[in-house]
Amino acid sequence: MEKDVRIAVLIDGDNIPSAYVTEMMEEIAKYGNPTVKRIYGDWTNPKLNKWKKLLLENAITPIQQYGYTVGKNATDSAMIIDAMDILYSGKVNGFCIVSSDSDFTRLATRLREAGMAVYGMGEKKTPNPFIVACDKFIYIEILKQEEELQEAAAEINTSNSRSKSKTKTTRKTKKNNYEKITPKVIRLLSTTISDCADEDGWAFLGDVGGLIQKKQPNFDSRNYGFLKLTPLINSIGKFEIERRENQRGRFKLIYVRRKE
Repeated sequence: MEKDVRIAVLIDGDNIPSAYVTEMMEEIAKYGNPTVKRIYGDWTNPKLNKWKKLLLENAITPIQQYGYTVGKNATDSAMIIDAMDILYSGKVNGFCIVSSDSDFTRLATRLREAGMAVYGMGEKKTPNPFIVACDKFIYIEILKQEEELQEAAAEINTSNSRSKSKTKTTRKTKKNNYEKITPKVIRLLSTTISDCADEDGWAFLGDVGGLIQKKQPNFDSRNYGFLKLTPLINSIGKFEIERRENQRGRFKLIYVRRKE
């Protein structure tokens, strides 16, 4: 990831629970430097009281937007106006729109047309049009679950001989929190591997992951209970994985192909 990418983070305070703010900011930092951090809402509304302490802890600027008319969301309009002002200022390379509202679909599309990287964050109820309008979309529910996935991965790494059984146990215990690996998901992986493969059928996993993201912006291995793409693919049993020496770095290159 390019850590010098400057990102404007715009949060729909009326639409996102405050409980996820710490995990959201940590996730955003993976993609760049959040130089602009603003949250929009009517701060005279008691519903937003839970946000106030968290804003100071995370250096997020609250933007006051009164609800002038019942049934109309003035917050959306304020976010869109500010996003366009920030775009034309030329001070950022990308945007993170935090909302589960499909009203931001056109905004995401317009920002991408201007060459901006657009990351979306929202709950799993987010309508698909907004999801596909982003370069990448992250469900905020999985951010709370990432800690338990890291603990499970640490346990697996301590005992390679028991890794398979531990993986199954972890997924079984938390199965209601994760999506199932459906034939549609397997087909997406299989076709993408074929698209990236060389004459021998091997595809570099980095290329596979990048192409999957373009095809399906909300694809994330954490949705299925895996921290990374490699263990997700390995769990399916239809693909083989090969680790090759990397002469330019200390990390091995991972290649994957469909089993014969």
